Amino acid sequence: MTRALSVADTTPAHHNPHPDPTAPSAAVLPLGMACSALAAGLGFALHDRSGRSEIQVVDHHWLTWMGGPHGGVYAALADVLNWFGGPLGAVLPVALLLLLIGRRRWWSVAYLVTAYLLGNVVVVQVLKHLVDRPRPAHPLVRVDHGSFPSGHSAGAALLVVVVGAVLVPAARRRSWWLLGGAFILAMMWSRTWLHAHWLSDTVAGASIGAGAALLLWRAFAPLLARERISRGLPGDQDGVRRRHFGDVGSLEQRVDGVRDLSG
Repeated sequence: MTRALSVADTTPAHHNPHPDPTAPSAAVLPLGMACSALAAGLGFALHDRSGRSEIQVVDHHWLTWMGGPHGGVYAALADVLNWFGGPLGAVLPVALLLLLIGRRRWWSVAYLVTAYLLGNVVVVQVLKHLVDRPRPAHPLVRVDHGSFPSGHSAGAALLVVVVGAVLVPAARRRSWWLLGGAFILAMMWSRTWLHAHWLSDTVAGASIGAGAALLLWRAFAPLLARERISRGLPGDQDGVRRRHFGDVGSLEQRVDGVRDLSG
């Protein structure tokens, strides 16, 4: 006796209970919007000089706490992070760019370049000139104009999200986010420890970097998924099989269907 596969046996790919393991989670969009809103709110509050007082009180308390001593292992760590956000901070994105070009992952290249140009260059520099906030007195490292937001913090957060999106398998992303979050917090601490930024500058910087990378990850998600499938990257075999076989239900359903069709 022969029977055709039922509708339940031929569930479309977009109804599959096992989604593409490379896709961003549902939290990416709201989290990106929340980070962007936080940075915008701090920027508006600090742009209005009369509204700076409450934020400045917290910033002064934090800076007093970071007053010293500036020596030993803490100073060494802060100096390393300062270099990471400076010259080395430019080397790592370029190295990531060359790696993606070498693998011919063109949509990942587009995502990386767009994220850095928009988040770490355009938004950060525009806000520096719009808010025009003076830096803390006597910074311990060379700094440019404008304390708000922290470019080092923005670059660190953006790099963590972009690497997590294009290189880290979904099964390992939770560990990556924990490590990346610790790295971002360390960068924020180092900028205030060196008196290069106020605390709110670093919060806004990290929010800008993470927000831009998360929102663009969501926007590029279909293209990144298509790229992974076309390049045959690890983690996409289930997606490839679903495309070829039409996602015809569970293994038992497929076996039963083949037996029935052949019997």
